Amino acid sequence: MTELGYLAPKEVQSRCISRILGGQDVIAIAPEGAGKTTTYVLSTLMKLKFTDDEAPKFLILAPNEERIDEIVEKFYQLSKNRDLRIIGLRAGGSMEEEIEELVAGKDIVVATPNRARAIYLKLALNLNRIQTLIIDDAEEIIKQGMQNPVRELAESCGKVQHLVFSTVEHQKLYDMIDKHLNEDYAVIEVDELENETIDTLDLLLYHLPNFTTKINLLNYLLQDKEVFQKVIVFVNSKLTAQKLATSLFQQGKEEIAILNPLFYDDFGFETTADFIESEQTRVLIIARENTNAVDLANIPFIFQFELPNEKEEFLNHLVKNDENEDSVVLTFTTDLELPMVRKIEQAVGKRMDVLDLPEDLQIYNPTSDKKKKSTKEEQEDSSRGGAFHQKKESNAKTFNYGGGEKAKMTMKLKKK
Repeated sequence: MTELGYLAPKEVQSRCISRILGGQDVIAIAPEGAGKTTTYVLSTLMKLKFTDDEAPKFLILAPNEERIDEIVEKFYQLSKNRDLRIIGLRAGGSMEEEIEELVAGKDIVVATPNRARAIYLKLALNLNRIQTLIIDDAEEIIKQGMQNPVRELAESCGKVQHLVFSTVEHQKLYDMIDKHLNEDYAVIEVDELENETIDTLDLLLYHLPNFTTKINLLNYLLQDKEVFQKVIVFVNSKLTAQKLATSLFQQGKEEIAILNPLFYDDFGFETTADFIESEQTRVLIIARENTNAVDLANIPFIFQFELPNEKEEFLNHLVKNDENEDSVVLTFTTDLELPMVRKIEQAVGKRMDVLDLPEDLQIYNPTSDKKKKSTKEEQEDSSRGGAFHQKKESNAKTFNYGGGEKAKMTMKLKKK
């Protein structure tokens, strides 16, 4: 530990390790670089008692092969003087070779949920002696849709200690593991931000359940033309930009435009300067895909409709200067995008202000929508004759703003 420069424990280590060694289930929420991996590696090494037992005692689930290699390497770094029996089960490669190694006897297994489940179903991964189940980078496992293999493995492990490590806390995390946690589990949240705060534009955040509700909220806000006179909306791809442009409420043909549109018949501009000069256009959608730096001077509202894959693409538009000091950045995020929000907040050294959703915003529920559609299809409309068919889903509205009260954004937001 001394050779590697670990002279004092980080906060997540000092708060978690004693609980882990005491046998308590722990959910640890901390940003990247906070020391989560070292926390469970040290705890595992301290709890590990070397035997000739062929069945593993610790199962660690990670989202991808790269992460598996990092975890295995960390174990070797912190236990270089010990005879460590560990194996990393990769997402690809020969399963037969991995099975032979497992049969020879391992104490620690590191694997992706899908690979661990596949080898378990071949009766080659013995979970009867597992003492601790560790889920690393839980937010990435959820993002890749591997919750079901995690649930199945947790069920097969039975009554064991559970350790869950994630950069964010949201409902999908608990949906995946809550059923299997022991009743006295602890949630440890560590909030580590940069010491120096970057002088950024005002950062506001809307937390939404899904993409369709994002569209509903953007429509809701943009109906107030007095406040939102000039707006830029960032998305990730040109196809999303085209889809969004056709989904937004507009009264005039040139009210909504796309920067360098994908299709020639879509209305758009080549520069943001052209957008600013246009009196008819008040919303410009910009796709980050194949788009160089854009000038956002004199744009009062910047919507981050989607979060980029790299935080630098977001940070480029945050720094305050004389030309944009009154601008406001409104970010729309779902649970799956929250890890990127945390990375951005960590980089700028401050949290985004979370805004409440409007009370009359229509929240899209795909399960409820599917049930309603099924019920309608089962009902026969005799008044229209046998030739009547329900509308295709692609032609059906997912929201309706015609009869409700018009959206109003307080001027306080504009002043922020």
